[in-house]
Amino acid sequence: MKPHNSFWKNKRVIITGHTGFKGSWLSLWLDFLGAKVTGYALDPFTNPNLFSVLEIEKNINDHRDNIRDLSSFKGVIKSSEPRIIIHLAAQSLVRESYKDPVGTFATNVMGMVNLMEAARSCDSVRVILVVTSDKCYENSEIDYGYRETDPMGGHDPYSCSKGCAELVTSAFRRSFFENGSAVAVASARAGNVIGGGDWAADRIIPDAMRAFSDEQILLVRNPGAVRPWQHVLEPLSGYMTLCEKIWDQPSKFSEGWNFGPEDEDVRTVEEVTDRVSELWGNHAVWKKSNGDHPHEANLLKLDITKAKEQLGWKPRWDLERALEKTVGWYKSYYNGEMMQEMSLKQIEEYQAS
Repeated sequence: MKPHNSFWKNKRVIITGHTGFKGSWLSLWLDFLGAKVTGYALDPFTNPNLFSVLEIEKNINDHRDNIRDLSSFKGVIKSSEPRIIIHLAAQSLVRESYKDPVGTFATNVMGMVNLMEAARSCDSVRVILVVTSDKCYENSEIDYGYRETDPMGGHDPYSCSKGCAELVTSAFRRSFFENGSAVAVASARAGNVIGGGDWAADRIIPDAMRAFSDEQILLVRNPGAVRPWQHVLEPLSGYMTLCEKIWDQPSKFSEGWNFGPEDEDVRTVEEVTDRVSELWGNHAVWKKSNGDHPHEANLLKLDITKAKEQLGWKPRWDLERALEKTVGWYKSYYNGEMMQEMSLKQIEEYQAS
């Protein structure tokens, strides 16, 4: 199932974290579909960043503040009267969570509480979609795709905070948004997203693009780690599909949902890095970094059976195509092309696939 233009036309939507990687792509896509988008987030934290490159602020209502500020967020909700809230605002990096665990929990857990509390005060809201992470599950490092019913957990502060965010979502749903409530609440857990315009530190694709564009050797921390790789448009299409389903049948779809790749695209970092090097060309090379690094999960897979069977959603771009589109985007950027036009073209190609 694909997002429907007719559904999103003139829908009032708040996206928290709209200045981030996923948030920028989602803002662009929803604006393209005719939605009335309001964004609430901090300033972009990298330079360059996708939000600025795509000039998204020209097309949406752009609010800059911290999701930890309940009063501020309540004010934006009151003024924009959203029908749908898609919550992406987060501290999204595992290694950063070791450096700043307090800030990570404050944003990812109490920010979640603030969002729910603010939404309770707004009569216009019909759907709340909370985006967490595939790392919300208690990871036992076995060759098994985690299902939506598996326990929450997390070894590192980031992963634990995402498990906590899922528990907060469940608590608010059961306490305030059931038994005749007009508001439906669901959560979404996606795999390792890749795509053009991500410049975050300590992610393999952004690290590779920085290194290769400067003709440097890419240093890879854990080449044997296995991840569920998917192009960023894949989970975003899942989020929009889920919102449409919840709108029509809130009691049936107000749950947790996995959005990941097919099993054959669950690959090692080494395999992905080798292919990215080939696609970039120009003698791009990488080697293993031998330093000491904080713990990160070595094996992670998602079971997407539920989304495929109940939502009619399925991945459309396999890993090879996702990597081609990603590397192609960065090459176009470094060649000075018009990236909003390029990005919209990729969205159209994805919708047509």
